[in-house]
Amino acid sequence: MEAAGPVTRSAARKRASKIPEEQRERRAARRRPRRRIQEQEEAVFREVVSFTPDPLPARYYDKDTTKPISFYFSSLEELLAWTPDMEDSFNVALEPSECRQPPLSSQRPRTLLCHDMMGGYLDDKFIQGSTAHNPYCFYHWQSIDIFVYFSHHTVTIPPVGWTNAAHRHGVCVLGTFITEWKEGGQLCEAFLAGDERSYRAVADQLVLIAQFFRFDGWLINIENSLSLAAVGNMPHFLRHLTAQLHQRVPGGLVLWYDSVVRSGQLTWQDELNQHNRIFFDSCDGFFTNYNWREEHLERMLGQAGERRADVYVGVDVFARGNVVGGQFDTYKSLELIRKHGFSAALFAPGWVYECLEKKDFFQNQDKFWALLEHFLPTHSICSLPFVTSFCLGMGTRRVCYGQEEVVGPWYHPSAQEIQPLFAEHSLEGARRGWVKTHCCLVDAWNGGSSLLVRGLIPPDVGHVAVRLFSLQVPVPPKIFLSLVYKLEGPSGVEVALELTTEDPGSCHVGGIRTLTAGTSSRHSPRPLRVPPTKLARWVDRCGQQLPGGWVQRCYEVSLRGCLLQDLFVSFARPPGSPEEASFVCRLGEIQVVDASSLLAPLPRVQAVTVSRVRWQRATSEEEGPPAPLRLSCTLHWSHLLSPVRCFRIRCRMGTGGGSPGGGPPGPEKPTLLGLAFVNQYRIAELQVAAMGPSGDGHVEFLVEPVPKEGFLVPQAEWGRAALVYSMPRT
Repeated sequence: MEAAGPVTRSAARKRASKIPEEQRERRAARRRPRRRIQEQEEAVFREVVSFTPDPLPARYYDKDTTKPISFYFSSLEELLAWTPDMEDSFNVALEPSECRQPPLSSQRPRTLLCHDMMGGYLDDKFIQGSTAHNPYCFYHWQSIDIFVYFSHHTVTIPPVGWTNAAHRHGVCVLGTFITEWKEGGQLCEAFLAGDERSYRAVADQLVLIAQFFRFDGWLINIENSLSLAAVGNMPHFLRHLTAQLHQRVPGGLVLWYDSVVRSGQLTWQDELNQHNRIFFDSCDGFFTNYNWREEHLERMLGQAGERRADVYVGVDVFARGNVVGGQFDTYKSLELIRKHGFSAALFAPGWVYECLEKKDFFQNQDKFWALLEHFLPTHSICSLPFVTSFCLGMGTRRVCYGQEEVVGPWYHPSAQEIQPLFAEHSLEGARRGWVKTHCCLVDAWNGGSSLLVRGLIPPDVGHVAVRLFSLQVPVPPKIFLSLVYKLEGPSGVEVALELTTEDPGSCHVGGIRTLTAGTSSRHSPRPLRVPPTKLARWVDRCGQQLPGGWVQRCYEVSLRGCLLQDLFVSFARPPGSPEEASFVCRLGEIQVVDASSLLAPLPRVQAVTVSRVRWQRATSEEEGPPAPLRLSCTLHWSHLLSPVRCFRIRCRMGTGGGSPGGGPPGPEKPTLLGLAFVNQYRIAELQVAAMGPSGDGHVEFLVEPVPKEGFLVPQAEWGRAALVYSMPRT
């Protein structure tokens, strides 16, 4: 049921005159607590509770909770019938892929990760997150170039959580178009065996889907035989798909999987050769089957020519079949692939989650990727602002700037922040110093996790440092940096940010003490003690002891003509201490911000609306005086997406309401409901009080923008709308 149209508070009394029982309404309004909202008018929506809602489209919503879900197409008919709809907007990525160096167009060998896990669309299908316990989580994004979401549905559209996380790290995301078995052969005949209008219609639709949902292209996997007519049109289909994708999706990519050969037979070759070369020539790259040997790689050198980086040699991490190396021996395959200069395609590295103990998942995943580290070149971030809280997009509670907001497990891939270079570093020679980094779900500054750094400073060394991020950022005249950290236990170790710059002759350093010299320079910024007034919102916690024992340090850096290269965190021994010093430090947040961007005003959230309202009675165990209701509805609002990281969605109950989990009515502090990465959010099964026949219930919804620079936005700039509801008269 669509809610009634909105009215602002200033117009509420005029609207009330049109409602039956005017006198009762005015008395009820006087009984409600009045809050003065100075910052902007609040839209008020009125609703009479009804338990016969309009049905929601099954494709877009979970049938039990009405939460929005990611979806796929199972047939050609579904694919061709799709047109963009308002419901599709939940599944649109926040933004295109971030800038990254080297770009995908470079000829450096690349690394593709093909994510295939238990049929796909598991807990990751819930666009707004779930309460999953111990979900699969990938965070070694700095080691890969391309992420493919794979399933055995005909058209696999990547769940938006994966696209958001990948794009935040500058990683390209592909969906999968797959046909298999007898049904797949019939599907291929339907669009490939006829004239060009049929295969162009399918290609155009695939391009439209990638463009609308903001992912980057397709892996084409034809695992069934084709007739001569169909296989003859396949190169034309690939060329049209690739050309249209390049035109409409910047950086778009189409890859072909090694399956069908030019005769139409399904015959895996385990290499690029004369039998499948025609498909390679018709698109952007070739993904080989997995049962290759070094002689296959040697033969491919001539076939690939200058496009060696466009050949992705497949590695089945499950080690099924006759493979060089899989599981923890995957590095053996990578060693040969890189020896011959090819790109690599790692299929199903979720093996560490599916087949090993869940309790050891993080340890096993770090071990797997550490074994490959030598063969996975480092990638560099090349844009500002650069802000991360190291959140994995999951946790056992939700924390906002040191304050615990919600307790309980949660999983939301879109909420994953930029992840560092996970590594273990030891000092050279006989020195015993070392530093290790790990994910940590035990504590968090903002989100659900932090970065745990452990280390040892030997007696003959003043400090140790760990490189967390590789950057290639042209530095603006002035930048501000911030570090939030917490030392565990008694420790006199000093924690500081360090950065390196490439030092061409034009690089001028001002206001920073230079520590070392060479082809690159390493600098230790001076703390920023008294920030400019306009920046106070960003640095209001600098140098202070924060909730939960966290400390924030802020820095001001003036550079001219420089390129920011690396970001380190260093740990220095206590002054005058002759003994070795061990430390355990949690990093909660790092920020690198162009100072000028902090002066630009943030647009307000506007035009918040409430629609798609659904009411449910409480289950038997929830019943009590008064029996609560369950409210589901959709919020929409207007706001530019480019300056925000996300939106926090909150609610506040009025007279007669209760907290989302029951308990005492009417907390004045807004309750966090979840995060949104588009301009809409589905509220599902929020518990509210059922009012008597002479009273109204009231729920206020608030939309808090979270800017990329990472500061808190005052409530005056939040968006808001209220839902006033009443029970039907008997």
